[in-house]
Formats: sequence, structure tokens, C-alpha cells
Amino acid sequence: MSTQTLLEDSLQEPAIGDTSRFQWHATPIGIAALCKEKEPCLSENLYAEAIKEGLAVGLDLSREERESHYSQKGLVILFYS
Repeated sequence: MSTQTLLEDSLQEPAIGDTSRFQWHATPIGIAALCKEKEPCLSENLYAEAIKEGLAVGLDLSREERESHYSQKGLVILFYS
């Protein structure tokens, strides 16, 4: 199963958390932060904001690897070890 397929499937499940800019999902690969903005600007500021908001739902993602993907629901930042 591809990363994209795993992400798409996981985004159909209920979120594990919700913050002002992101909806948080557990995936088989890691933690996915689904951006709520319709057309977000992918930048270091967005990554920093995701890390900051992750703390609000009990997730310390500061040492995790990260990558971005576009899903049918929008931009996803995937955090993984």
C-alpha cells in the first residue's frame, strides 16, 4: 500500500485532535496534521505552527521527521520517526 493510500484511508477516520489550523489524525506511518486552510502556503512557518499546535493536543513533534503531501482533503504534514 502506498503512502498516499494510507494517508487517504487514515483521513477518513475520526480525528484524534483539533486545533485552530489543523485536524490531527493517527496513521500507520505517523501523525498527520491536515491543514484546515483551503490554500495554505507551505513554508517553515507552517511547519513551526503545526509543531506548536501539536503540543496543544499532547503531541511533541519537535524531533520528528516531517514531509508534506497533498490529499483529497488538502495539505497534510506527516510527522514520523
